[in-house]
Amino acid sequence: MLVRCRGELSVKRTVQLTAPPNVPDLKIVWLAPPGGPVKAGAVVIRFDPSSAKQQLDEKSAVLRQAQATVEQAVAQARITAEQDKLDLANARYQVERARLEASKQAIVSVIQGEESKVDLQTAEAKLRVQESTVNLHQKSDEAKVASVTRQRDKAQAEVDVAKLRLGQMEVKAPLEGVVIYQMNTSQGWMNRQPFKVGDHAWPNAPLADIPDLSTIRMEGKLDEVDRGRVTLGNDVRVHVDAFPEQTLSANLAGISPLTQMSMEWPPTRSFRAYAQIEKPDARLRPDMNGSMDVVTSRIPNAFSIPGKAIFTRDGKPIVYLAQKDGSYRAVEIEILARNPDEVAVRGIPDNAVVSLIELALEKPQS
Repeated sequence: MLVRCRGELSVKRTVQLTAPPNVPDLKIVWLAPPGGPVKAGAVVIRFDPSSAKQQLDEKSAVLRQAQATVEQAVAQARITAEQDKLDLANARYQVERARLEASKQAIVSVIQGEESKVDLQTAEAKLRVQESTVNLHQKSDEAKVASVTRQRDKAQAEVDVAKLRLGQMEVKAPLEGVVIYQMNTSQGWMNRQPFKVGDHAWPNAPLADIPDLSTIRMEGKLDEVDRGRVTLGNDVRVHVDAFPEQTLSANLAGISPLTQMSMEWPPTRSFRAYAQIEKPDARLRPDMNGSMDVVTSRIPNAFSIPGKAIFTRDGKPIVYLAQKDGSYRAVEIEILARNPDEVAVRGIPDNAVVSLIELALEKPQS
């Protein structure tokens, strides 16, 4: 027994490629062929790098100038520190010399002794002033070096940003798949069309999708009346309209918990059933239309024939069975189950050939 659902192919996983953030004036100069296969790590989109290169050159020049300013400030601070160290040593020497002269007060005249005291006080005052000057120069040089260092670090950060932007002029595929470009709506919704070479992209603009074809599945619309007839794990036969000669084996991997409204007219509600294809064909692409037959039960010792091959005579179902000589004979059959297009029957041999049109023959054989 089968439950048939119409639907389209979809993938469980899709990776979206976006334009780099905070990068102005993005112009597309190269694109991978739309719908073509790409390998993981391959370049999909290239932007014009001229503007990013110009910004990098300008920021690098500013960085070099800032680095030179830092080096100059550090060198000047060292010179000032050495000079302050020399002046401080000289001031301390003058204090010690004045202290020595003041210690001779007992062996010199009173006037000379008082002069020596005054010279000692003056030398000590000069020493304190020199120590304050050294401290002031040290703090001033530290502040100046810190200021130009911050400017240098800011210039370095801008260079790093410019290098990062230049490295983002190529968008690469994170996985193997096919490229599906998004619509460019910059000219209005009515004039939207897929991104192409020459288009300008805004930061973080969605540019393309890369579906993971290893997760491709058939997404079918399951009628509410059939929901109770199917269970997860049922075998599924998938048919894709583009390849009618091929039947793909799958299994029922998921069913939506709630019904969804269709976009068709008149609108209907249905569950979504997902059949995971066991061995996907390399030609399959998302959004291809098709159908899925969910196998709900199997009938032993039965044969499946097209429903159009069954006719009625005297109220009984019959088929016209082909003979070896090319003629046909009517044979009564037993109908075991029906599907949308096929019927399970008994009463005909293996590999039998039946007619799809009604023939005028003698009374059927039982």
